Amino acid sequence: MTAGAFVRQKSQFRDRPEGGPDRHHLYVALACPWSQRAAIVRAVTGLEIGISYAHPYRDERGWAFTGGQFVDDINGFELLQQAYDASDPSFEGRVSVPVLWDKEAGRIVNNESADIVVIFDEWTGGRFYPADKREEIDALNAWIYDEFQNGVYRAGFSRSQRAYDEAFRGVFSALERMEALLADRRYLVGDAITLADWRLLPTLLRFDAVYHTHFRCNGKRLIEYPNLLRYTRDLYQQPHVAETFALDEVKEHYYTTHDELNPKRIIPAGPLDLGFTA
Repeated sequence: MTAGAFVRQKSQFRDRPEGGPDRHHLYVALACPWSQRAAIVRAVTGLEIGISYAHPYRDERGWAFTGGQFVDDINGFELLQQAYDASDPSFEGRVSVPVLWDKEAGRIVNNESADIVVIFDEWTGGRFYPADKREEIDALNAWIYDEFQNGVYRAGFSRSQRAYDEAFRGVFSALERMEALLADRRYLVGDAITLADWRLLPTLLRFDAVYHTHFRCNGKRLIEYPNLLRYTRDLYQQPHVAETFALDEVKEHYYTTHDELNPKRIIPAGPLDLGFTA
């Protein structure tokens, strides 16, 4: 591994749920792209499962429920850390979202977004992860995550020039590859939306507003990729998807939480038009 490279913490809770959605609750923060994956699939499938939203600002205590729209009406937790403590008192990692909570057992079932979106799709009939497309979907997910979705974080949190340069090249290689892929198809796997698309969308939505500047992924903007912009706009305008994207929360989270990248915590006013509704 390159010196100074960012290493993402692995999800610690990877269980399969017992029972159906009525036994479970979803904790998310709309500021977080991994959370938005789960929120999108919940929304587009019409899955009836309760949801609680954490505040976009995350301090040293982790994700918090501060009142108003940011409240846990299931357990009354003030910090998501309490859910982790209740599930595993020995847990010492970073508290992350999304979290799928088992109300009956009183514990976290799963905190890996890649698992949760599959679970939600299974609960609603399997429309977005069809058996005959899974191999292709899984292959797309693998390189898109490694090079692009985790790549923007590896660029942003790199601790050496070499690590940054490697991540930067990977991000824009992936963007060019996706741009070419979408030249002759509407979605990643063809004419139908799959989980590969819903997994990718949150990173695209944040690219120009956050990753281009905050994470120094400034080779090109999303709006300079016509196929990707058309694709992003198409997905964003699907029913209920826009409800899962809160740009103000996204910007507040990134620009006020990462002191090492933005010590003055000044939130940029722009971009004023991301091009998703044209």
